[in-house]
Amino acid sequence: MHISPSRTGLSAAPVRRRSTGPGSTGPSPAGRAGAAGRGGGLEEAAVDRVVHIQELFAAGLHSRTVHKVLPCMRDSDGGPNEIATPKLVEELTSERDRIDRMITDLLRSREVLDEVIVAAAGKPEAT
Repeated sequence: MHISPSRTGLSAAPVRRRSTGPGSTGPSPAGRAGAAGRGGGLEEAAVDRVVHIQELFAAGLHSRTVHKVLPCMRDSDGGPNEIATPKLVEELTSERDRIDRMITDLLRSREVLDEVIVAAAGKPEAT
């Protein structure tokens, strides 16, 4: 399966590993990509999958959680498929709550930083 480094934001080496990993058609004995490497739906699905994985990691999910989530995601839109379980929903809700707390903390930190910037610049604070 050929995964485009430019489309996924990954460097060539990780893309090569993903392209020849389990479930891929990998390179042929002649060194060319198999049927999936010819482009089309399979490549697009692989790119979608990589993007969804990147989004999950960017959200701060641990690799164990990502591993549990992937089989439950549709490649096309990242939505849940029919094998999503109530336990997974519970875990993901907990992850979402953790992310919400992180966002609140980051917003508070930004407000403090804004106050310091205003004070350091000697300008009155904007309201």
